Amino acid sequence: MALVLCTGVDPVLMETRKLILERAGHTIITVRGERELTGGCEKHDCDVAVIGQAISSSVKRTLLALIRQKCPSARILELYPLHQGKALPDADAWLEVPVDVPHDLPERVNQLVKKKKRKRANL
Repeated sequence: MALVLCTGVDPVLMETRKLILERAGHTIITVRGERELTGGCEKHDCDVAVIGQAISSSVKRTLLALIRQKCPSARILELYPLHQGKALPDADAWLEVPVDVPHDLPERVNQLVKKKKRKRANL
């Protein structure tokens, strides 16, 4: 299906996200921090980049800029908790995540992959 780069700071949330997306047929690369993100983007042509909900707004903005620079073709999905709200108005999509398992995550990633493929077809 898609190659998905997942960023985050909470190992439990990252593993849960990885399992959900792998179960949906996606290949997942997990990264923590800017150095791993840069390396992941240099090695792989990711379809979607997921920015985790436990990351501060300022770090989310830094990661978004880095993804746009290093993985320019990746669609960016920001995960955010209700109490925090969206931090990245220029992301490609957003998903409010509940406290437990974000069941809508695979569907949102699939939508972004379809948009990316349509964009490629129109070029």
